[in-house]
Amino acid sequence: MENKVIMMGLGYIGLPTAALIAQKGTKVHGVDINPKVVEIINRGEIHIVEPELAEIVKEAVEKNALIADTQPVSGNTYLIVVPTPFKGKNEPDISFVEAATNAIIPLLKEDDLYIIESTSPIGTTEKMRDLIYTLRPELENKLFMAYCPERVLPGNVMFELVNNDRVIGGVDEASTNKAVDFYASYVSGTLHKTNARTAEMCKLVENSSRDVQIAFANELSLICDKAEINVWELIELANKHPRVNILQPGSGVGGHCIAVDPYFIVSDYPMESKIIGAAREINNYKSFWCAEKVQVAKLKFELEHGRKAKIALMGLAFKPNIDDLRESPAKYIAQKVLQNTNNEEYFIVEPNIEEHNVYKLSDYEDAYASADIVAFLVAHNEFKTLEYDKSKVILDFAGVFKSHVA
Repeated sequence: MENKVIMMGLGYIGLPTAALIAQKGTKVHGVDINPKVVEIINRGEIHIVEPELAEIVKEAVEKNALIADTQPVSGNTYLIVVPTPFKGKNEPDISFVEAATNAIIPLLKEDDLYIIESTSPIGTTEKMRDLIYTLRPELENKLFMAYCPERVLPGNVMFELVNNDRVIGGVDEASTNKAVDFYASYVSGTLHKTNARTAEMCKLVENSSRDVQIAFANELSLICDKAEINVWELIELANKHPRVNILQPGSGVGGHCIAVDPYFIVSDYPMESKIIGAAREINNYKSFWCAEKVQVAKLKFELEHGRKAKIALMGLAFKPNIDDLRESPAKYIAQKVLQNTNNEEYFIVEPNIEEHNVYKLSDYEDAYASADIVAFLVAHNEFKTLEYDKSKVILDFAGVFKSHVA
């Protein structure tokens, strides 16, 4: 029987994964609840910014290897790649995973493979196993179920999906082996076997580790600002030590991984996760601090010049050179600054998107030329082509002009 993959979710991970599997010759039926996304993909186009993805999707659609739909159909392998947002006070919400699972339960049959790739609290795969077997008791112990998180960097997803190692954990050994066989068909990185709970925790730990390291850099940037030290130069020099590797500070931490995954641990293990919880607080505070710095610069400019400042907020994405605004500290800073507007003129810049449903976007060169105060919230490549202008008040939170103290 021909293998057919049902991809539940066609977002920043689901669509690249679906396209890659289709490129390798397996039929993929992609599912997204947004009809507009489905329509775009079925035209052979993409709704996100990701290098190399457009060509692969176009080819897969033209060959009828990839079809997008709002409803799932019967297949052999089912991948759950949907968001896991928060509910309450930073508590993980697996309702999207449950909804996607419920949608495919009527379609499941003996020997099918069910895989969760969505970031999930520990025990989610086992919960979905119990849900499936409660509603389909005749399938108990006749399905293969596993958890396999992605480890990719936006902007390099197509390369990393193929070449990065993967951690694969089944609810039992047979499920692990079945999932390994599936991923081996398109992943050239090493496939590491474990159990579902360890695989779930591994994803959370990887991103929590990064969050803690970034928190150190962000805390250092706060100290250096007060000490009148160029934090970028300091980190470069400290990293000359053979066993020191300090990351770069920024305007906070965003995205749907590093800014989110630590809360999955803190929520379930609040007493044991002190450093992880503190890192989240530091990185969140950095965004608030950046917004306050813009506010102070604005008031100081008005006092010194007797007029309102023109202010450019450079970047809305959560990291450089992508269009993803999820959990973006830059977006938070822009919102915070604009809450305190008092007839100043603002230029909101994000070169990776054409329009925004809230902000009127400005060209980055025009905004830089026109503004009195320029706050770099993201270090997009376009911004690095600009000449440093001493006549402007430049707040460089992202390291666009690293040789100048922000």
